[in-house]
Amino acid sequence: MNTPPPVPDVVARGESVCDALSSSGRRPRVLHLTQPVDGGVARVLADLVRTQVADGLDVTAVCPDSPLALHLRALGAQVRNWRATRSPGPSLVREVAHLARLIDEVRPDLVHAHSAKAGLAGRLAVRGRIPTVFQPHAWSFEAVGGATAALALTWERWGARWAARVVCVSEAERTTGVHAGITGRWTVVPNGIDPERFCPSGTGAVRAGLAQLAALHPATPLVVCVGRLCRQKGQDVLLGAWDSVVRRVPAARLVLVGDGPDHDRLRARAPESVLFAGAVPDTSPWYQAADLVVLPSRWEGMALAPLEAMACGRPVVVTDVDGARESLPPSFAPRCLVPPENPEALAGALSGLLLDPPLRESLGVLGRRHVLSVHDVRHTAAQVADVYRDLLGTWPSSRRATGPSRAVERGRARGAEPTEYRESIRS
Repeated sequence: MNTPPPVPDVVARGESVCDALSSSGRRPRVLHLTQPVDGGVARVLADLVRTQVADGLDVTAVCPDSPLALHLRALGAQVRNWRATRSPGPSLVREVAHLARLIDEVRPDLVHAHSAKAGLAGRLAVRGRIPTVFQPHAWSFEAVGGATAALALTWERWGARWAARVVCVSEAERTTGVHAGITGRWTVVPNGIDPERFCPSGTGAVRAGLAQLAALHPATPLVVCVGRLCRQKGQDVLLGAWDSVVRRVPAARLVLVGDGPDHDRLRARAPESVLFAGAVPDTSPWYQAADLVVLPSRWEGMALAPLEAMACGRPVVVTDVDGARESLPPSFAPRCLVPPENPEALAGALSGLLLDPPLRESLGVLGRRHVLSVHDVRHTAAQVADVYRDLLGTWPSSRRATGPSRAVERGRARGAEPTEYRESIRS
């Protein structure tokens, strides 16, 4: 896990991604599709778009009107407004029809759908007639229960035939999909972050610049949790553990950075030692201000918050869910990895690290080194480019030359079935 991922040949040769993908004299046209438009999915997409535009690809993003849409436009992508809700519902048929029209207008060479909702609508709209990359960013059937989970799993098994490649952000996420009976061609591309944006800085100076923390004593033990306030991220478990932490470290303070559907419920039960920072445009100062960063998730693909925190030289405590163990250096596990939904274990890990400054410092140095070697966003972008190059290099040239619009119509006319792909694993 500590070995840096191999740099694809296109990069090793000094050749741009655009040069490597293009065989027709024009820039390859990539369409990114996303819903949701916030959180880690939005940050991953923004990093990919930034890199791909710089590499010369013709990038279009299709997503609901949002701050993300404005950001992607500022990065140089063309943006189309897709009127879609976050979760599947009665409007799905209309959303798929609208999306099919947008794809028909853009005529992409490749569609890259991010997360469950976009993966559902995108694969229904395209049905395998354009190379389609599906990136779940955590499986939909893990986020729900009962009949809804069974329905989501049935769809993922069926919809896999319409993905030329399934990109997972961790080996654990891929394994979960395989064990769930989802077949396809798999590629594992670990999440990456920008180590120049997320970097160490002096704690005292950063705290002084944050209004919510300016009144705190510089030596106040500070724990920060960055994430959407929702059941997935487990802030309710963290609050359940916090009383025990304060009993052992009375001066400790906890900051929840983010917003979401559980905001009011969490705030109603939080003690005075817990601060709510809300949604912020830049999370890096909050990591830099922290003594310790925690993410008590119930499930993940591979969360960005621990990677960003380690890049800032801060130790992290995370729950042992899919992708979390892979995001940490192996030596972190005994002190920094706890069972999910276990307030007692979480409190013990947080208290122990808050009371051991030398250990926190050494973990911070090790974590930064680990992110630089394994989770640099440039590695991620290069591996995604390698997936694109592989798909566009093997996809029937007549489809690419004809363009998605005519290909879709021709496929409908002859009743063609989408190609099924055998499972293959790239390690």
